[in-house]
Amino acid sequence: MPQALAAEIKNVVMVHGAWADGSGWRPIYEILKKEGYNVRMVQNPLTSIEADVAATDRVLDRMDGPVILVGHSYGGAVITEAGDHEKVAGLVYVEAFVPDVGESPFGLIPQDPNHPPPFDIGEDGFVFFNEAAYVPGFADALPQADAEFLRDSQVPISLQGASTPLTVAAWKDKPSWYQLADADHVIPPEAQKQMAGRAKATVVTVSGGHLAFIAHAEDTAKLIMDAAKAVSAQ
Repeated sequence: MPQALAAEIKNVVMVHGAWADGSGWRPIYEILKKEGYNVRMVQNPLTSIEADVAATDRVLDRMDGPVILVGHSYGGAVITEAGDHEKVAGLVYVEAFVPDVGESPFGLIPQDPNHPPPFDIGEDGFVFFNEAAYVPGFADALPQADAEFLRDSQVPISLQGASTPLTVAAWKDKPSWYQLADADHVIPPEAQKQMAGRAKATVVTVSGGHLAFIAHAEDTAKLIMDAAKAVSAQ
């Protein structure tokens, strides 16, 4: 259970997904900082779900008081497990996977034999998002130059790690919020809607693709602040 709430929550920890790193949160970070929030970004190694949860736990351990834990994409799976941490008071998913116990993030990608995911899987078992597909399929919410930079700096993820079933689903015990992107090519909007509904999350919808959380930084920051205020009022 979350620690006792004496005042409005001002701690936020944000967890990135695959093919990206924590710097993608900077527009949201800057808005939250101006509003007086204490914000930290986790740098997932993306080597296994266990390693990514451990990286998140290290940051949570250093926070002073209750925290709103935020995850994008695969980061949603990470916060679903790490959200069991005693300091986590609420969960915010942005264009994210929301697995249940026994489900894996990649296992939640709808399967279409005629349109397989544009993944380039190396012999070492790490997955890059196909470079030709990255801008139109992953980063289409952003200006071209920004999308190309993210493509060329993408961090690969372990296929085994992204396919590992979760052992904890913190959304069953913690209040949740969800930002749904209505033109997402990575996690289809209908899948986002289904996962958010199962978690009984408060849902807001923004226009754009999988990185809509960056393109709509103001909306993303507002959702996080709304979550902090709502949990604080309980």
